[in-house]
Amino acid sequence: MCGVNFKILSKKMTKSKSVKISKQNPRFRRSPHKHYMTPEKLEYHAQLLSNRIRKQFRHFSRKFRKQNIDCFRLYDWDIKEIRAVVDWYKGHIMLAEYERTQTGPLWLPRMAEAVAQTLSIPEDHVHMRRRRTQAKDGARYEKPRDTGERFQVNERDLKFWVNLSDYLDTGLFSDHRDTRVMVRAMVKGKSFLNLYAYTGAFTCAAAAGGAKSTATVDRSGTYLNWAKENLALNRLQGKQHAFIKSDTFFFLERAFRQRQRFDICFVDPPSFSEDKLRGKGFDVNRDHPHLLTNILKIMAKDGIVLFSTNHQRFEPKFDGLNVNDLQEITLKTIPEDYRNKHVHRLWRMRAA
Repeated sequence: MCGVNFKILSKKMTKSKSVKISKQNPRFRRSPHKHYMTPEKLEYHAQLLSNRIRKQFRHFSRKFRKQNIDCFRLYDWDIKEIRAVVDWYKGHIMLAEYERTQTGPLWLPRMAEAVAQTLSIPEDHVHMRRRRTQAKDGARYEKPRDTGERFQVNERDLKFWVNLSDYLDTGLFSDHRDTRVMVRAMVKGKSFLNLYAYTGAFTCAAAAGGAKSTATVDRSGTYLNWAKENLALNRLQGKQHAFIKSDTFFFLERAFRQRQRFDICFVDPPSFSEDKLRGKGFDVNRDHPHLLTNILKIMAKDGIVLFSTNHQRFEPKFDGLNVNDLQEITLKTIPEDYRNKHVHRLWRMRAA
């Protein structure tokens, strides 16, 4: 469903705006269902979200327009009881709720309606997702639809294809936009490796920065093709850019045997994933030491590895890694529109 389904909003709920919202009002506290909130509380949440969105859009839209940035975060779970994030994509909205049973089925559509009205955008430009926080509840890149609807967005002087309808994620993680600037500044004349590359945004940044060569690795042919299209969109394609469809661990083993070496590596693995080829799943908390050890084996002397994760309860285990320098640089890479300063974490390490 691309647009907001307004039909599921009851007449009683849409008229509830006239009800005084107060914690002293017993109807505010009592739910018609033991797990769901009342229509009055639903409207209270909608008003809170609307007020915050209006303020944030007024501030960030002007600032990012000057930088030619089309994608930014408007709401980042700023209000404790409104468990959601709202992202702006060049006139479209992605609204994602962190699921909980108390909100019920009407909560997300009502919040989407409130955001659309606040920003005066068409209802079919509002895209809704329900996110799960447990590994057992779903994969990182779920594909709920297949419409093929996509459009171009700008990130400074780079362009990317995004799709807000067909996937859990959109094709561009804008929380890493400043990290891409960092990568671009360090790759000139060097070989760049992009692992778990997704749609190749970091490959585009490296190519734009004058990398001698790039290798883009992902086990999904869909995302590799998307990465190629992003490179072509920026007129950066060439024989020096390789695209490898492979499991990351298989690629690392093969690259080590072939004595390949890379100067810069960016790796942002999923928090959890299933892997039928290797016979076991990947858990970033458990498996990152093994992953980083294998990456460091194929780095040139003094090569730089940038390791990122968005796991909110990540526990780093870096003892024993063959590195000369290791530092966390997370706060240098979180854009100002992200109030969650742990939306990702990032470490820079230099191979010994």
